[in-house]
Amino acid sequence: MGIVNVTPDSFSDGGVHADTASALRHAEALLREGADILDIGGESTRPGAPPVPLEEELARVAPVVREAVRWGVPISIDTSKPEVMAECLALGADIVNDVWALRRTGADGRSAEDVVAQDPACGVVLMHMHRQPQDMQVQPMQGDAVPQVREFLAARAQALLARGVAAERIVLDYGIGFGKTVEQNLDLLARQRELLALGWPLLAGWSRKSTLGRLTGVAVAAERLGASVAAAMLAVQRGARIVRVHDVAATVQALQVWMALNERESDREDA
Repeated sequence: MGIVNVTPDSFSDGGVHADTASALRHAEALLREGADILDIGGESTRPGAPPVPLEEELARVAPVVREAVRWGVPISIDTSKPEVMAECLALGADIVNDVWALRRTGADGRSAEDVVAQDPACGVVLMHMHRQPQDMQVQPMQGDAVPQVREFLAARAQALLARGVAAERIVLDYGIGFGKTVEQNLDLLARQRELLALGWPLLAGWSRKSTLGRLTGVAVAAERLGASVAAAMLAVQRGARIVRVHDVAATVQALQVWMALNERESDREDA
């Protein structure tokens, strides 16, 4: 999943692709590099990020989605606003990727859960976030994060099943960096299989995160390429089905080597 941030203030690439033309050029480049899904977002969820008004977020993402859906590749809309979800799904987007796990309600009383439940086929990524972007790192989670995240994601998935959403439409994301300490983030990666036991595919979003900066001493997010690729590979080795990344080409190359080795080992076992 290649990241297309149409924002002026995202933690890593804010302002780089903030207009429609540059965002589309970036999206095309990600596809050439090997992205399978494009994740288009118009509101930063970095720690301390201020909320973006509805009309402004729509003005950022709708033109990009409107063009990108013509390319015949899966398009994900990264938003927590029900109105943005509904508009982008109407334009042809395929997936809703929500850091709030569909817990928000729009000004018209329609909830994000309503939007997804009423759509006949869209996929949905349910993410765990502690508190909200404005204060999630001021008061991070306490204790063992794994059972807390597991319980939350299970409850959100069950809520969608109860609304008639087919199980195969749901993907879970444990929310690296969203109100969690470095140690808790590492625990979630090391114990990913405890989350996989819930029965849904996992998306891992380690790309350029501050935890990687803390571990490596690399302060600039855009310079955390090696750490980001390593974390993505470790997540895939532990069962993640989707990795959400800024650096598609490097991640694809690493995965190609890993898959080639797996195939070679499998051939030797079958011989």
